[in-house]
Amino acid sequence: MTPPEPPRLEQLGRFLLRGLRIGASTVSIVELLRNDWTGGITAGVAWLVFLQVERRLPPLTPAPEDESAARSGR
Repeated sequence: MTPPEPPRLEQLGRFLLRGLRIGASTVSIVELLRNDWTGGITAGVAWLVFLQVERRLPPLTPAPEDESAARSGR
């Protein structure tokens, strides 16, 4: 039996969160290279916040190796 598909809104939210995380890290690096410390540090903090939010989200589906291990009783 296959697990149910996650809602489209949840998939879109995860995609947008990943985009925000990548964008914040890029802006942080660019701003720090331009010696704009305030913008670089602010974007770096935003990147850390997005990273923590993404890590706290539950996984969409279990990994295949976890599923097979659960079936075999390991």
